[in-house]
Amino acid sequence: MNKILIANRGEIAVRIIRACKEMNIKTVAVYSEADKNALHTRLADESICIGPALSSKSYLNIKNIVEAAYLTNSDSIHPGFGFLSENSQFAKICEESNIKFIGPNSHIIDLLGNKSNAKKMMKQEGIPVIPGSDGSITNIEEAILVAKDIGYPVILKASAGGGGKGIRIAKNQDELQKNYQIVKQEAKTSFNDDNIYLEKYIKNPRHVEIQILADEHGNIIHLGERDCTIQRKHQKIIEETPSTIIDEKLRNKMGSVAIKVAKLTGYTSCGTVEFLVDSEKNFYFMEMNTRIQVEHPITEMRTGVDIVKEQIKIAAGEELKYKQKDISFKGHSIECRINAENPNKNFMPCPGKIKEMNLPGGNGIRVDTAIYSGYTIPANYDSMIAKIIAYGINRNEAIAKMKRALEELVIDGVDTNRDFLFDIITNPNFIRGNFDTSFIESQFK
Repeated sequence: MNKILIANRGEIAVRIIRACKEMNIKTVAVYSEADKNALHTRLADESICIGPALSSKSYLNIKNIVEAAYLTNSDSIHPGFGFLSENSQFAKICEESNIKFIGPNSHIIDLLGNKSNAKKMMKQEGIPVIPGSDGSITNIEEAILVAKDIGYPVILKASAGGGGKGIRIAKNQDELQKNYQIVKQEAKTSFNDDNIYLEKYIKNPRHVEIQILADEHGNIIHLGERDCTIQRKHQKIIEETPSTIIDEKLRNKMGSVAIKVAKLTGYTSCGTVEFLVDSEKNFYFMEMNTRIQVEHPITEMRTGVDIVKEQIKIAAGEELKYKQKDISFKGHSIECRINAENPNKNFMPCPGKIKEMNLPGGNGIRVDTAIYSGYTIPANYDSMIAKIIAYGINRNEAIAKMKRALEELVIDGVDTNRDFLFDIITNPNFIRGNFDTSFIESQFK
């Protein structure tokens, strides 16, 4: 690989550019008119505008992105996360255009991108899944029958879903009928696919995912778990590794299942197998994300493996240099997502100009961001503007470092969720590891 075009923006684009620089690979940044002065456009070797602010006309515009790759003689495209990262059509067009898509091939993305079909396949292979519909449900009558069979509460989900969108819980038949069309519409709006499925709602679970790396030579390893249980409206806020409920035996068992999922599908690249873990420590396959995850830095901190570089090496056809026995897990790492939003106003997004800022530093602190003093946060995209990652020899030290880092953080000119995150990590139940996916709703009413 000589030149990679990054089909994304914000901190993940900056993260990829930095990895490429360290690998002596040239980079091309693409940007919308709203991102003309964005940091990733300054750090890349080249930058090219791909359309107006509206993401559908820029970061989701396959034609413009592929043309940008041709114009800049880019031999590969890294999609980052979000936008087109799990779009099989985009991956296929890259393949047909002789541009290397840094991720799994279009067939695998298609196979795993439809969450209901992926779940059906895993069930057939003996992998534990949450009881629910056998694939997508076609009408409300079918949904009612499935719900009666497995029992309420149930959860409706977009088959092509992700990022906490297209999800509604129904505690009874009235709520199921009310939410059915809402979820279909949300799925259509968010993913241009109104297929939805239904499954049993597991009360108060933990959300635990396993990071895997799989090369094109049949080698697959896992890099342990990440606990992503702290969520607001199905959107992750804080992630950590290791999980307070996962011991070595369960980690190895979940890791083996994650590797089995990758083998079953012929998966290559980095990927994440997501599970729900109930109060009895039974775990159930939810989905596999076929891209780099927002929370990948905490795994990098704990294992010392640069996941972005490995992803690029895999796409270049290199064999994994790691065997499972080479992966050692040390210390504890926590990530907080810094969003430009006002928690006191129902988490209303807060775009605007950053007047002054101070990012935390010191031993054990990493900050992934694309903001700077004088930067104007556009109103057109996701509100996440930074990630603070803390690493300590144990969980208590990691929490102490995160507390200190949040105290140091200053972003003047826009509202952020900094104080809300501080309240979470200093909450006695969080400190004790006593939480589940209902934590935000139960602790911060």
